[in-house]
Amino acid sequence: MMMLKLKINLLLLLLLSIAIAKAQTNTYKFKRDITGVNSVWHSMKLPDQLYKNANAGFEDLRIFGINGKDTIEVPYLLKQRAYKVNTKESAFKRINQSSNPNGYYYTFQSDATNTINQINLSFKQGNFDWQVTLEGSNDNQTWFSILKDYRILSIKNDDTDYQFTKLSFPDSKYQYFRVALKSPVQPELLEAKISKTDTIKGTYQDVKYKTFDIKNDATIKETVIDVVLENPVPLSYLKLNAQSDFDFYRSIKIEYVTDSFKTDKGIQYNYANLYEGTISSLEKPEYHFENTITSRLKITVQNNDNKPLRLSGLELKGNVYEIIARFDNPKYTYALYYGNEKATSPSYEIEKFESKIPADLTSVTIGHEQHNPAYSIIAEKPLFENKAWLWVLMAVIIALLGWFSFKMLRN
Repeated sequence: MMMLKLKINLLLLLLLSIAIAKAQTNTYKFKRDITGVNSVWHSMKLPDQLYKNANAGFEDLRIFGINGKDTIEVPYLLKQRAYKVNTKESAFKRINQSSNPNGYYYTFQSDATNTINQINLSFKQGNFDWQVTLEGSNDNQTWFSILKDYRILSIKNDDTDYQFTKLSFPDSKYQYFRVALKSPVQPELLEAKISKTDTIKGTYQDVKYKTFDIKNDATIKETVIDVVLENPVPLSYLKLNAQSDFDFYRSIKIEYVTDSFKTDKGIQYNYANLYEGTISSLEKPEYHFENTITSRLKITVQNNDNKPLRLSGLELKGNVYEIIARFDNPKYTYALYYGNEKATSPSYEIEKFESKIPADLTSVTIGHEQHNPAYSIIAEKPLFENKAWLWVLMAVIIALLGWFSFKMLRN
């Protein structure tokens, strides 16, 4: 008898532990097993197929470890290696302005010998097309060439307001810099900003598109490109292959689909802006924007009265999302859970101590998506499931109304 009671208690304990484990994971529709956990800290790359069913802001990502009756939640950091540009301006002063038959010259002196790689010029003129030569010197006598026949341009009219007056060059360390402009008129230089720009390229993965459809609309003078991807994935970089027989500068807008709806004319899409700017023969047609998960893009090029550009494809990339997690006990069985629309972002202490996380982390494997067997939906039952209750309720209401009406008439 004692042995039977012991078995019953063990069975009840097992059922209770399973119920507790399910209570923590039963609000997530999907799970992916995590294998290869053999130390405390690990990293893992989110698979592309996960983005379709996870929340857009990843609020629902959870890692749970289960070992018999115990269920633990694994703290993690979600990181993305994004493209970043850091610009640091250098102090300087304009010490000379002169001209000769070859052009107009502006000389700048740095307060200290700093390394720079960019000079932004601003002019009072609104329309110009000039050639620039940039030189550097440490004694203001012997000059060394940095840029030669570099073109700057400004066009301002009713249709266009475009400027390209940024001098970009390899890192240079001189005390003096001299800008020479070849212009038929006296340039009116309003401002010059000298700076050092450092670019962190980020970690990208190539994104393949399914279809690339170009439509040239002569009525509204636009070229619209619809790009459909295989699956929703992160995007943060686009390079458009554009050619023309002449120089060009046109407005460009990049949008991503947010949702869709059915109409009599078929499926229609709602879009939100990713990028607005200019596509020009003077600059590389490369565009960086915030990492955004989408499955469809729309690119609009405003042609005005010009011939449409020859567009022959594009290159897409997205920043990789990576999880850095702390597994306190390798003996547990771990899985990644997601698919809970009501989930809020977790708050873990490890984000306050990120500097203590080891630099070299081994990767673990995230398995294939599967439906979470513990997932359950608590359906809110209607107050009255039986129609008879509705008839009874209506009868009571009618009786009360009749009684109050009779009482008022008698008075």
